[in-house]
Amino acid sequence: MEHNGRTFTLARIDRGKFDHGAQTGFALTGKHRAQKCEACHTAAHIAAAARAEIKVRDPNHTFLGLRRECTGCHEDHHRGQLGSDCARCHSQEAWKPPTGFDHTRARFVLTGLHQKVPCQKCHGPKPGEAVARYQGLAFNGCQNCHNDPHRGAFQEAKVQGTCDRCHDTGGFKSNRSSAVFNHSMTKFPLVGKHTELACEKCHKSTDFKRPVAHARCQDCHQDPHRGQFAARAAGSDCGSCHAETGFKPAKFDRTAHAATAFPLKGKHLELRCVECHKPEGRDAVFKTGKLTCAACHTDQHGGEFAGAPWNNQCGSCHDEGGFRPSKFTPARHAEGKFPLNGAHARVACEKCHKPMADAKANGQPRQYHFASRACTTCHENRHQTKVACETCHTTEAWKATLEFNHGSTNFKLEGAHQTLKCAQCHTDIVFSRATARCASCHAAKDPHRGQFATGDRAEDCSACHVPVKWDGGAFSHERARFTLDVAHRNVACVKCHKLVEQVRVYRGTPRECIQCH
Repeated sequence: MEHNGRTFTLARIDRGKFDHGAQTGFALTGKHRAQKCEACHTAAHIAAAARAEIKVRDPNHTFLGLRRECTGCHEDHHRGQLGSDCARCHSQEAWKPPTGFDHTRARFVLTGLHQKVPCQKCHGPKPGEAVARYQGLAFNGCQNCHNDPHRGAFQEAKVQGTCDRCHDTGGFKSNRSSAVFNHSMTKFPLVGKHTELACEKCHKSTDFKRPVAHARCQDCHQDPHRGQFAARAAGSDCGSCHAETGFKPAKFDRTAHAATAFPLKGKHLELRCVECHKPEGRDAVFKTGKLTCAACHTDQHGGEFAGAPWNNQCGSCHDEGGFRPSKFTPARHAEGKFPLNGAHARVACEKCHKPMADAKANGQPRQYHFASRACTTCHENRHQTKVACETCHTTEAWKATLEFNHGSTNFKLEGAHQTLKCAQCHTDIVFSRATARCASCHAAKDPHRGQFATGDRAEDCSACHVPVKWDGGAFSHERARFTLDVAHRNVACVKCHKLVEQVRVYRGTPRECIQCH
């Protein structure tokens, strides 16, 4: 109980029912609810200006003299930087976190990763300082807090600007440098795929002043062709075949291939690169050294043209337009050892050039060189003779025969024989089977009914007759068993040689006089 003048109303305090807010104007909330009265109402919290008004001898036993400001009881950790109204940021629940503080109302709004940074990272206290700083902090540029990782590379007049031209608060590597930094101002303008690269792909450190070799593609890229083009006129400069838009497709196309030692023509133009330059992919061999047909294609002729003068030069007969048709024409054939004449000029090549004995089912390889150019190499020797076919036949047709000199045989054609057709005597296609004996052809019409064809004295017709005349003018009775004397010479043949059954008998004619006289 206190006496504070005659007009002061005496009051009895019931701590359990005392309404602190209504009676004092300072409502107890949060942590203040749990505090004992003496924790706040103590001499230590009474302001010096209020001590003169307090009449009690011991200030620890009074409820007077306290201020409603937080600093009346609590130390100002900010040392007056933010004013005396702590409730703007802090609550009575706890000092931390300052639930009433919103950094968006500050002059430096927190965005991105700044929102995750602890307050003391920026506000301290810094080493050697005892109080955190909330006023007077420099924040007009990123370098007020951050070191320049680029070591002044962007302080030059042509690229000068703030960090936020390339970076944002989302993170140092979460940047938009490719969108805002004009690389064309450097010695290496970015085009094609280079525009998609992250800076660190080429700039291995954040020191952008450090020179980056860029004169040749190989300064950054490995040579996938392993030096195959190092000896080219253009060197191994990748730009002669490739562009920054991508390694594939290459600028080296079929038109460019024309400048190489192997220009592409005909069917070669339709091929994919990998069909000649194997294996597929980065290990492809482009300097193959395969400049001849035989280097890629199998020999379809089984080595027939491997020797001189052809030496497997396929181009002498074929071209890139296709293996067939061949350039070897009948006119070219005429320049060889077997000119195509007559019916030969109309025969398909495969009729003569047939598969070899060991050829595969597809008909390759075929025989083009023959040991002999005789007709019998291709044609059947129907007459089974050693006489060359061209002696009688021509290349126009089999039946278009030449005039045969029968005198070269052992049977010269004379008389009636000269008018006969070959087939009348040569009834068999094998002409050698025909004999020179008259009976071979005339036996069926033998007027002598075999009188001279049998027995120990068998004779051919030519003993008495000649082809010119049948009447026996060539017969000499001197060669017979009955020599004609003077008287007999004048006797007609029919006087002695009688008809028997319509056949005149010569053999068995009587030689004794009594048999006729």
